[in-house]
Amino acid sequence: MANQHVVPNGKNWQVKAEKATKATKNFNTQKAAIAYAKDIAKNQKSELVIHGKDGRIRDKDSYGNDSCPPRDTRF
Repeated sequence: MANQHVVPNGKNWQVKAEKATKATKNFNTQKAAIAYAKDIAKNQKSELVIHGKDGRIRDKDSYGNDSCPPRDTRF
């Protein structure tokens, strides 16, 4: 169970498992990468971490057994 990260890759986006050296899959849009990573995170009951174009974390979602769940109601 590894957290899934959506990270920039030049002009494209990629989904990478936490601490992985290679991307799971590459995408032309961030939206497509997020949808793919969200499915993986739900299946693995892990966390989805979305990075912005600058590489900094811009959002997170937990799909696992979070002992301290966020009060985020956007998703």
